[in-house]
Amino acid sequence: MADGGHYYNEHDDRTAPQFRNRKGRGPHKGRYDRSRRDRQRGNHSGGFGGPGPRSRLDDTDGDVTMSDGSQDSSSQNRFNPYGRPFRKGDGRFDRDRRQGKGGGRGGGGGPFRVGDRGGGGGKNQSGWYKVTIPHGRKYDKKWLLTALQNICSVTYTPVQYHVDHNRVHFYVDDSSVASALHKCSHKITDTDGYKVEVHVNKSAPPSFLLSDLKPEHLEHLKQCMAKRFDGSQQALDLNNIRTDPDLVSQNIEVILNRKTNMEAVIKIIEENIPELTSLNLSNNRIHKLDELAELVTKVPNLKTLNLSQNELKSDRELDKLKGLKLVELWLTRNPLCDVFKDQASYISAVRQRFPRLLRLDGHDLPPPIGFDVETPTTIPPCKGSCFGSDEIKAVILRFLQQYYSIYDSGDRQPLLDAYHDGASLSITTPYSTQNPSRSSLGEYYKDSRNLKRVKDSTIRFRLLKHTRLNVVAFLNELPKTQHDIASFTIDVNTYTNTLLSFTVSGVFKEVVVDGKSRESTMAFSRVFITVPAGNSGLCIVNDQLFIRMATTEEIRRAFVAPAPTPSSSPVPTLTAQQQEMLTAFSQKSGMNLEWSQKCLQDNEWDFSRAAHIFTQLKAEGKIPDVAFIK
Repeated sequence: MADGGHYYNEHDDRTAPQFRNRKGRGPHKGRYDRSRRDRQRGNHSGGFGGPGPRSRLDDTDGDVTMSDGSQDSSSQNRFNPYGRPFRKGDGRFDRDRRQGKGGGRGGGGGPFRVGDRGGGGGKNQSGWYKVTIPHGRKYDKKWLLTALQNICSVTYTPVQYHVDHNRVHFYVDDSSVASALHKCSHKITDTDGYKVEVHVNKSAPPSFLLSDLKPEHLEHLKQCMAKRFDGSQQALDLNNIRTDPDLVSQNIEVILNRKTNMEAVIKIIEENIPELTSLNLSNNRIHKLDELAELVTKVPNLKTLNLSQNELKSDRELDKLKGLKLVELWLTRNPLCDVFKDQASYISAVRQRFPRLLRLDGHDLPPPIGFDVETPTTIPPCKGSCFGSDEIKAVILRFLQQYYSIYDSGDRQPLLDAYHDGASLSITTPYSTQNPSRSSLGEYYKDSRNLKRVKDSTIRFRLLKHTRLNVVAFLNELPKTQHDIASFTIDVNTYTNTLLSFTVSGVFKEVVVDGKSRESTMAFSRVFITVPAGNSGLCIVNDQLFIRMATTEEIRRAFVAPAPTPSSSPVPTLTAQQQEMLTAFSQKSGMNLEWSQKCLQDNEWDFSRAAHIFTQLKAEGKIPDVAFIK
């Protein structure tokens, strides 16, 4: 909604101040207004809209008033609670408007006039706007940009999208797009129920437009770096490189706090001296280390790094270099050195990032205490299932075979018999700052009760499924699945005469309508808390299901062992010879008839070949325990 050149969205809680009859207003206001205008002229040279501490044409990061220049002349007399007072008949205002200067509201003028590009129609500083999304780091980039574009109903290309701490920034070079984005603030609701703030400010052009090095400049830079490289020490000294005579004589400005300049330097290092072990970047006005993060992979042998006499303000910048195996680091004469209460806390903070560090700012440090092992070691193999006793093992395996046979079938309604009347269920997916709604976990994410993501107690309670009817109804809504029973690992947590708690972990994949599985394989971990039911059955009172994407190793090993389909059972139309072979195979292998038949069928009823495959898979531990329950 536009009013007096200002936009207020539907969620804006600001209210315009009410008019009050103050001294100096009304028919006798001339003397007061003149004296006030004279004072303002003295304090803010240039008049309305001109340069001064409060000018809206200031090239700063302050919030600006958005206007599309479409207001009629009647809007000039409306009360503007956030702008400077309009003074009818101000000669300077009329003069500036006639001369095309900023500040005119009536004729489409002002700093946000649509289509205002400056002289010659080209883009200049006044044509760029910086868009900031506070707390935008938690949003998926594609989701955020799509949501903004849908709400503001304009097509645009964001320039230099980047994350700074928790904020997201990008640039646009069209005032109409800037105006539309400004009006989007608080009109988008994220998945946590919060309104997305959008701040739009006038800005200088993005740095990369001003600081790209030309190809001939890159060649001079490469030659300059070659002169500064000590091959015997594998050391590169780039101290104060912006004043290097070879570069200055060619009018080449290399400033390493510019993104493209630093990227150019790192690319030259990567292509020519990737074995570099020592790098001196001191005295280069570096205030962020984002681009240096690439050193972790591109210069893996780097042991010594000098960042002294720069402008690093926070030790958090060092997190971007944590992958480097530094033994020597220089940080002296950076502002971050002054934020620590003592030398011990300073050393501790740096060593948290670089545990192998032996020298800091030229001083030897005590040898690090850690568990880094240089020589390759073999990690002990993962233990198998843990049941506690054969009796418990038999009960759990029988229960799981029945449960997942139904769960992976087309109808999960029979699972009602597995749950207690007052049963509860919750589902959880990993916490992530990205929006996984479009990923394979999207179907589960919307019901995830991850307490790091869901802070509201009411929503937490709503995401709990109570009573067996609600639990099974919810399970029926989840995607159809096929679990790899051979991948199951079972651990008994608690066992008493009246309660049995155990965890089941494994992999599964979703099954679509035509019976084919999706490409993505998922992993799960499920905690069942059960009580005795019947003679030897179990009844679930609490079910906690955790789902994540499977690892590369889990995917490689998934669905390798022969596994029966959920509805598979010995076919009654087997020939007499096949029935006899099935009975014999079951007796010799120890597997039940269902798994024995599957093994024989997979090997085309070749008894010898089936026996060989069975022996091989059993030796590799790829046949699940449920295959031996008769």
